[in-house]
Order: sequence, then structure tokens, then C-alpha cells
Amino acid sequence: MRPPGMRAFRVAYDGRPYYGFQRQPDVPTVEDAILDALDALDVTDGDLPTGYAAAGRTDAGVSARSQTVAFEAPDWLTPHALNGQLPDEAWSWASADAPPEFHARHDAESREYRYYLHADGLDADRARAALDALSGEHDFHNLTTDDELTVRTIATELSVEDEFFVLEFRAPGFPRNLVRRMTELVREVACGDAGLDRVERVLGPDALDGRAGVAPASPYPLVLSDVSYDLDFEVDEDGAASAHEFFGTWHRDAAARARVAGFIDETVRE
Repeated sequence: MRPPGMRAFRVAYDGRPYYGFQRQPDVPTVEDAILDALDALDVTDGDLPTGYAAAGRTDAGVSARSQTVAFEAPDWLTPHALNGQLPDEAWSWASADAPPEFHARHDAESREYRYYLHADGLDADRARAALDALSGEHDFHNLTTDDELTVRTIATELSVEDEFFVLEFRAPGFPRNLVRRMTELVREVACGDAGLDRVERVLGPDALDGRAGVAPASPYPLVLSDVSYDLDFEVDEDGAASAHEFFGTWHRDAAARARVAGFIDETVRE
């Protein structure tokens, strides 16, 4: 058996039960679940594993397909083995060997988020125009609670899937709340509550506070869909099958609940 080496693990999770990814006192987080699992597997003794880092933080309620954590892991620790101690809402489904100096946050080449915006009452052309205006390099100081590193270059894309506009945002990194606030700004323009001059004003140098600011959209339709690295990830068939079963069940249950809500919505005024 080879000695421990740096390895990166892909983790998918349902963000609804958690107060975000990063550890916090007295509330459940995804990172707590991962570190508790490693502790239960005797990979750690309550401390962080050697070289531990995560690709980034997600807000409370935000889900992920490709959150990535990396640390010095024993050879036997596969995604399937890690899943044996993770709670039902989190599943590791792929892993990759990494060089000793690898850092899951600093070495990420790009991150991608997807927001599933319900399209009822929204205009696709207006939404695309708003996204186009937000693309490229801008100072997003009015769309984040961060005070530093607010100048970013972001690529955006909109596609239509059934009843949803799928908004994609790609960048090396994102300030806090930026994706959710960008989404809310797109929604304002797409529904006709604001014009493109609103986007221009938000991206301008003057600070917008209070009622003039942009509130973050709901976290639940947002997913961290990808984090890119110069690594060769190998899908763990057992881990991926378990994740597929969990998220398939969640999908079916959510579809049934949505249909019940739709029935009630459609008939209460009859």
C-alpha cells in the first residue's frame, strides 16, 4: 500500500439542510459533514487533514455538483468509502491524484455556477441583454458584500430548459453573493421592472445602498456546477451510482410536490 498522497475529491450535495459550505459554530455545514466523515474513518484525529483545502464557499441553501476538497489521503480512501460516513445529502463521486503542492482553492482554473430561474412572466431577449451587459470585466462592488477584489471578468450564457431560464456564470472566482445578485438584476430586467440603464447604474462607480441596491435571489435554484483543474478525475462507479440514486429520488419527489402545488394554484379560484 502506497503512503498517503494528495488527492482531490468531487462532492455533490443538496444545500437545503446546510448553512453553507464553510464551517461555522453551532450550525450544520457541508464542510462539517465532510470533516466529521474523515474523523469517523480515522483519516484525521479531529484536526484538518494535511494540505486540506476546498474549492470555495457556497451560501446557505446552495447546492453543488462539483465542489472539490483536497488533502493527503490514504490509498484506500475512495469516494465510495467516504460516502459510507457522509450524511444522505452529500455524495463524493470522483477523485484525482494531485501533486503534493496542490491547493483546491488556489489552483482552480475556473468556477461555474448555474441558476435555474423560473421563466414565467420573463422575456428571454431582455434576460440575454442584461446578461450580456454583465459579461466581461467590471467592478461589481454594488453586487457583493465583499470590500476587496470586486473587479472580475465573468462570462455568462442563457439557455432555455422547459419552464426555466438557465443562467450560467463562469469566472476564476466570485465575490460573496455575486451570482445571486446578478441573477436578481437579470430577473428585474427580464420581467420589465427595470431597463438596461439599471444594469449600467449598478455597474457604475457610485455606491447603491438600501432600496437602490440589488437583493440576492433565492439560494435554492443555484448550483456550483463545475470547478476546473489541470487534473484527471476518475468517476467512482459506486459513488456515482449512490449519488445518482439520491438525486434521482430528490428530483422525482420535487416534481411531485411541484405538481401538487400547481394543482392547488390552478384550482383554488374555481
